[in-house]
Amino acid sequence: MAFPQCFWGQSATVFATTALLAAASFGQAAPANGDSATSPDTTEKRILGVIPNNRTSPTLTNYKPLTPKEKFKIALNDSFDPGTLAVAAGLAGEGLFTKSNPSFGSGITGYSRYLATAYADQVIGNFMTEAIYPALLHQDPRYFRRGTGSKWSRLGYAVGQIFWTHTDSGGTQFNYSEIAGNSTAVAIACAYYPEGRDVSGALSKLGSQIGVDGVGNILKEFWPDIHRKFTRDRKAPDAAAPASVENH
Repeated sequence: MAFPQCFWGQSATVFATTALLAAASFGQAAPANGDSATSPDTTEKRILGVIPNNRTSPTLTNYKPLTPKEKFKIALNDSFDPGTLAVAAGLAGEGLFTKSNPSFGSGITGYSRYLATAYADQVIGNFMTEAIYPALLHQDPRYFRRGTGSKWSRLGYAVGQIFWTHTDSGGTQFNYSEIAGNSTAVAIACAYYPEGRDVSGALSKLGSQIGVDGVGNILKEFWPDIHRKFTRDRKAPDAAAPASVENH
C-alpha cells in the first residue's frame, strides 16, 4: 500500500503503532508449522479491522505462481476496498492538519484535494507494485508469512521481503517491483503535487513509501499472533467465570 508525501508525521505514527503491536505479540510463542493460525482458510483479510490484507500468503508450501490476471485482481481488491478509502481519509485529515501542501488550501475544498491525492497515491502505488511491474518482471507481489522462529528473526524476514522477493519460477530475486514500482508512483505523483517536485522531495517520498511498506510487512507477519492473543485474552475472563447456580 502506498502513502502520500507527508513523511515525518505519518511515518512516526505508523512506526510507533507497529512497535506497540509487535511488542504485544512478542509475549506469545510463534505458532508451529501446520498451526491453524497459518492456514489459508484463517488468514485475516483485514489488519486492525481496516487495512486490506489481500497480498498475504500464509505459507510457501506447495507454491503456485500467480497469473497476471490474479496479480491485477490483488491490486484491484486493495485499491477499491472501503478500508483503503478510510485510510486515505485519515491521511487526508493529517495532511490538512499539518498543511503538508499549503497550495491545497483549507476547509472542505482543501480536504477534498488532500483526499483525492492520498487515494490516488494508494491506487497508483498498488497497481505499480502489485500488478504492472510484477507481471512484467515475473515477480510475485505477495507477502509470504514465516510464522515460525524467534520474533526477531521474523522481524528481519518481514523487512527483508521489501528488498528480496519470490519469482514466478519459485526462486528469489531483488524486489525490483517494489523499488521500481514505488519510484514510478512517485514520478507520477509529481504531476498532481504542487510541492516537493525536486530530487530531494522525490527521494523523501520514495523513502516514505518503502518504509511504510516495510511496516506493512511487519504487520502482516505478526497480525495473526496479535489477533489471536487479544482474542484469547477477551475469552479468558469468560472461561474463568464460575457457572451460575440457580436456586429453586
